[in-house]
Amino acid sequence: MELYYLPCSAPCRAVQMTAAALGIELVLHELPIMNGEHRRPDFLKISPQHSIPTLKDRDLVLWESRAIQIYLVDRYGSSGKPGIGDQLYPSDPVRRAKVNERMFFDACIFYHRFVEYYHEQVFGGLAGKNDKLAELEEAVKMLDMFLDGQPYVVTGEAMTIVDLNILATVATMSALGFDLTRYQNVNEWYKHMKDVAPGSKLNEAGAKAFGEYR
Repeated sequence: MELYYLPCSAPCRAVQMTAAALGIELVLHELPIMNGEHRRPDFLKISPQHSIPTLKDRDLVLWESRAIQIYLVDRYGSSGKPGIGDQLYPSDPVRRAKVNERMFFDACIFYHRFVEYYHEQVFGGLAGKNDKLAELEEAVKMLDMFLDGQPYVVTGEAMTIVDLNILATVATMSALGFDLTRYQNVNEWYKHMKDVAPGSKLNEAGAKAFGEYR
């Protein structure tokens, strides 16, 4: 199974942590996206959107990180540690619906606002905009509410793929100097996740690498 990726990319790291949780070994192909190598013809044949991460599993090619995570759990969840697949992405319709709800929050609000605030600073050398910062802080406050009185982003005692997604982004925010101590639940969750998340060390290293681009 092959993964085209960039170590500093939060979505790539979320996929790598999911694979680590499932005990899946990935053949990694690093694409230094900053210098345009992701647009080389051989990669465009695989991923017309020239986006990372892109997973190639035999004849299947996927290039949206959350779709990749779901696929990995659905296809390989039963072959890893007993119960890990159903923990990461539950089969029960009600529990899965709550995971999906928070996945859409991550995709459409949390990660989107992270990109809106930080990417023009990191890749464009611009100053951060106060209105974009306020929107990101609002999203962090929402996450803080989700975590009130519970150890993980979705209600229950188990880590899910949502935690891995948001962990990748929060680690990057921390590396960029975002003050997490203002959000007690998020800060405690982040410290806990660094200890328990499979692939946490590669996540922290990738987040640090992203922070060094600014």
